[in-house]
Amino acid sequence: MIPPPIQRGMTVLNRELFRREVSVIGVRVPTSLTAKFLKVLNKELFNQPKLRNVVNDPESNLSKVILMNLNVQSLDLDNLSSEAKDLIKKEGLGVIKHSIELKYDYWGVDDIIKAILPEGSESPSSFTQVGHIAHVNLRDEFHPWKYIIGQVILDKIPNIQTVVNKTDIIDSTYRFFKMEILAGENNMIAEVKESNCRFRFDFSQVYWNSRLHTEHDRLVKMFKKGECICDVFAGVGPFAVPSAKKGCIVYANDLNPTSYKYLLENISLNKVNNKIYPYNLDGRNFIKKAVKDLEKNINIVDQTKMAKPMDIVTNTSSKFRTFNHFIMNLPATAIEFLDAFKGLYKDQESLIKNPRADLPMIHCYCFSKSEAPETEIIERINSIISYSMQVDEYKIHFVRKVAPNKDMFCVSFRLSKEVAFLAKERYVHKYIT
Repeated sequence: MIPPPIQRGMTVLNRELFRREVSVIGVRVPTSLTAKFLKVLNKELFNQPKLRNVVNDPESNLSKVILMNLNVQSLDLDNLSSEAKDLIKKEGLGVIKHSIELKYDYWGVDDIIKAILPEGSESPSSFTQVGHIAHVNLRDEFHPWKYIIGQVILDKIPNIQTVVNKTDIIDSTYRFFKMEILAGENNMIAEVKESNCRFRFDFSQVYWNSRLHTEHDRLVKMFKKGECICDVFAGVGPFAVPSAKKGCIVYANDLNPTSYKYLLENISLNKVNNKIYPYNLDGRNFIKKAVKDLEKNINIVDQTKMAKPMDIVTNTSSKFRTFNHFIMNLPATAIEFLDAFKGLYKDQESLIKNPRADLPMIHCYCFSKSEAPETEIIERINSIISYSMQVDEYKIHFVRKVAPNKDMFCVSFRLSKEVAFLAKERYVHKYIT
């Protein structure tokens, strides 16, 4: 592609400075012979993105101008093949110089930003789109150009109305990033479609990561209609709402009051009010309360409204039921909440006839910087629930690379009876192949 004019050091966008006039050699041909000439001149054509190889002849309506590539610089066509020269001499109408004016709109985000930044800089133009919002994460070295970078993204990317930059690490309590607006509207209310569901939320006050779409789908695909799901750190519902739409019964919680507000809104927006029980509690308190509430609700469930959730029976007692899955998507600290499962079902041991099948699966997200993440993660889990009650079977799934030396994983394991019933004997774990 023809590069834009270099404008090193520009910090306030001046679109008028991105104009370039390009001189091209063109062959004038009769309109009726255009296809024939294009075939013979195929290897010598202009072939520039977003620009035509054939343009109107300014001197006649009966002819066209076929543009040659930029290596052809003279009217004597030195660089053309002998076959092309012979055709032009025999049937062409002459050779002319054609001028093309390129403007700011011609170039893409990377082209403009590279023309502005110091020579050799990588273009920091990558972003995550969340509805109408483009979310960039600029390194400190690019801060002098942050507003111009935001404006170029706003100009060039369709449907983007706001560009924001992360200014701080994620809030450890309420799980959202501090942001600054680089360009566009001060409108942080985003609407997103994911997994055949609609989500609405204030992107500046809740956690949402569009790059986790695949992971949301992966986990939800494991769930079966009628199963009971407990989403401990539900956010605005990216796991909970699709699970409910699938026909699961979901108990969903988030400590952040704003996340809880939009969780309620998304439940209504997707018409799954009768399948999700929302909470606004601390994670440990919610785990214990959800187990008790599920036991209470088991006798008052409206089978017709709840899509017959008891079609899948997970234990032998019709008056008691365990959750099938716990989702713990708070990778920075989720492992620390696993102590809430110690003795979680200690008063129901007689009701759970087959613990290896009826106790819930736990899907716990975490980060690892270790070269041996499996060993590190399992040791951390066992240190929380105590080494005398280790997890039984587990599977570790790589989710994504968060930073050069930081990866996100999901470890899935069945809650063991030793942990659930608070027994004291040691339980040996093994890897699920």
